[in-house]
Amino acid sequence: MLSSGEFMRNRLFSYLLILSVAVFLLVGGATHSPGEGPKQVYNVITVDAAITPSVAKYITRAIEQSEKDGSAGIILLLDTPGGLDLAMRDIVKELLNPSLPVIVFVYPSGARAASAGVMITMAAPVAAMAPGTNIGAAHPVAIGIGNKMGETMAKKVENDAVAYAMGIAKQRGRNAVWAEQAVRKSVSITAEEALKQKVIDVIASNVEDLLKKIDGRNVSLSSGEVILQTKDAVINTMEMGVREKILVTLSNPNIAYLLLMIGLAGLYFEFANPGAILPGVVGGISLILAFFAMQTLPVNYAGIALIIFGIILFIAEIKIVSHGMLSVAGIISLVLGSLMLFESSSSPAMRISLGVMIPTIIIVSLFFIVIVSLAVKAQIRKPFTGVEGMIGQRGQTITPVYNDGKVFVKGERWNAFSRESIEEGADIEVTGVDGLKIEVRKIEER
Repeated sequence: MLSSGEFMRNRLFSYLLILSVAVFLLVGGATHSPGEGPKQVYNVITVDAAITPSVAKYITRAIEQSEKDGSAGIILLLDTPGGLDLAMRDIVKELLNPSLPVIVFVYPSGARAASAGVMITMAAPVAAMAPGTNIGAAHPVAIGIGNKMGETMAKKVENDAVAYAMGIAKQRGRNAVWAEQAVRKSVSITAEEALKQKVIDVIASNVEDLLKKIDGRNVSLSSGEVILQTKDAVINTMEMGVREKILVTLSNPNIAYLLLMIGLAGLYFEFANPGAILPGVVGGISLILAFFAMQTLPVNYAGIALIIFGIILFIAEIKIVSHGMLSVAGIISLVLGSLMLFESSSSPAMRISLGVMIPTIIIVSLFFIVIVSLAVKAQIRKPFTGVEGMIGQRGQTITPVYNDGKVFVKGERWNAFSRESIEEGADIEVTGVDGLKIEVRKIEER
């Protein structure tokens, strides 16, 4: 028989045991029900610009950060006209040797994966496109005056690009024949055709639809095969940092070109008008940003030299009377330098837009021509003050003038002398200044 105290202790223990089991079933069962694991997180990044080193660093950083955060994978929303070959190859290396699933999604409708974008899409473990998008036109081209490749060199570059594209396609089990045509013949196809020809893996209308359609797909990573569990995955958008946004913006050839021209014009204005301060500050900052941007772009230094030489010609117009010939030469130099500023690239996306180049050249040329014309007019304008300002002034004699005398010029009385005798009240003209006395001559009456 149990005592009343022992009976109460056993009863209390039973109640606590039942309560613990209930809590376990409620909490544990809700979070770990049979067949359901914790939801996986997929980071989403967006690239809607030309492929440059700044973009390549952004993608690499996003992949590394996703791995550190323990994310299940990363989705790259791609819309690009192409870009630099070296930057593209850096991205492809990351995609061919991924530590976690990377899905390249050409999105939204109306987007494209052209030139370098073709290689990036095909290199992804999972390649997807939205309806209304296109992929293709990966033929390497030369851009700018003086950058046209010879026939032999062009063939070498083309064959290298073909081998690279076919190698990527074969490694990912995609259509290597189409990859060759995209390079050799600049073939471009729609999303539907790309799926039919096994260039991509899936067509999806949006990110949520994409995650549903790739659920359960086998993906090859550097660590081996994995099965995607994306049906109920959580989407986390990874925005560019401020530094990355600035770098990507500056990597635009049009922005770099405008900064260069603004910088040169600002410094010239400051040197022509010392003490203005603001033009010099703006010009200096613009030039520093322009040179920083050009570190990430295929710059042709002959183009920069021609632009600077053109500005030197505008400045020389002030000192040398060329009747406008130096200004014309300066404009021609600006045009040639602008066309040659960026070297050959794998994509026309690295070319300065004519819509930017032509207005910029016109505005800059007019700026320098106006400044030069004002400076020339200031030089040839007749002086109004000082010794030089007295020459040619007219007045009247107050007393007779020969070796000495008084005259009235510019509202003032002056001691004067003359090489001839001049009577009082005669009209005179100043011909010279000697100390505090002026030399005058009589104006003959008509």
